[in-house]
Amino acid sequence: MGQVVLSGVTKRFDGLAAVDDLTLDVADREFLVLLGPSGCGKSTALRMIAGLEEIDEGTIWIGDRVVNDVEARDRDIAMVFQTYALYPHMTVAANIEFPLKARKVAPDERARLVTEAAETLGLSDLLDRRPAQLSGGQRQRVALARAIVRRPAVFLMDEPLSNLDAKLRVQTRAELVDLHRRLEATVIYVTHDQVEAMTMGSRIAILDQGVLQQVAPPQEVYERPANLFVARFIGNPPMNTMAGEVVQEGADVGVRLRGGTIPLPSGIAGVVRERDLAELIVGVRPEHVTMSADGFIEATVVVVESLGHERHVICDVAGPPFVIVRQSIDEQPPAEGDIVRLSTEADSLHVFEAETGERVDTDVPSGAAPT
Repeated sequence: MGQVVLSGVTKRFDGLAAVDDLTLDVADREFLVLLGPSGCGKSTALRMIAGLEEIDEGTIWIGDRVVNDVEARDRDIAMVFQTYALYPHMTVAANIEFPLKARKVAPDERARLVTEAAETLGLSDLLDRRPAQLSGGQRQRVALARAIVRRPAVFLMDEPLSNLDAKLRVQTRAELVDLHRRLEATVIYVTHDQVEAMTMGSRIAILDQGVLQQVAPPQEVYERPANLFVARFIGNPPMNTMAGEVVQEGADVGVRLRGGTIPLPSGIAGVVRERDLAELIVGVRPEHVTMSADGFIEATVVVVESLGHERHVICDVAGPPFVIVRQSIDEQPPAEGDIVRLSTEADSLHVFEAETGERVDTDVPSGAAPT
């Protein structure tokens, strides 16, 4: 069984929590991505699962075993590092074979497993080469072959694609997803790249300053971010967010922003009244902002960026932050300096408490944060 469970896991360095009370359940055969900015604790969490860092508090299970005091070599995991960590004096075959020799697997069985792993990753013609004779993508595949050769319960991958160029990253991403599908393995994958997370993971666990922010499938994270950090971190270009004051006129509730007032949908308006919230932060994805004559917000076009397949119109709404409008290339672009009006559909709004950053949601009981 490749299930991994972390319960209340904490790691401190010099009294500061790098990972703080992390509770996470990774299902058998799941591809879970640990995502977050540099320094958020994701690699530390992975190293604690691997047994390369001791934990200060909490419990880690791999399968049905508590592994807090189990040595890394006895945890039935394989780790793929950012730097490949290949032995430069060994051939590809010897690098792949090394973990089997360390476990004293019989020579005939070692040869069979190396051949099988090499075929799986398209390395059969490279077995006699040394790492210096390989491209970056080939070295990464050798590191993967060395990991899969003994079929561990869990694969741990620490930003394995970050040293590859953009084109090769796209290709290797697809290869990793296909490999996961064929091996039916449990994978915990660390990255700061949201594109990798969105395209590869069956679920994403987002960390910030050592604290777990949200765990959900990629589309749910994008469509229903649990808090302001997740909303701003996921999405390229990022979600537009603006702070404003709650205003009420009869049964209608809106948020007064710079440049105008935007009405809230009735469900959210009811929650805002119930909690007596005075200030909110309103978010909307760039693809959900449109320019129309009857828009709620007045803005000035600052820059028009053409990306070939789409266009980003960057607008100044009486001061930073700017609002980004994602436009189809078929639409008529505005000119820089034009005064435009911006609008969005009510069901495209994301509303967050100004004080806590938590999502204001009709599906969440008052005072409870989404998970």
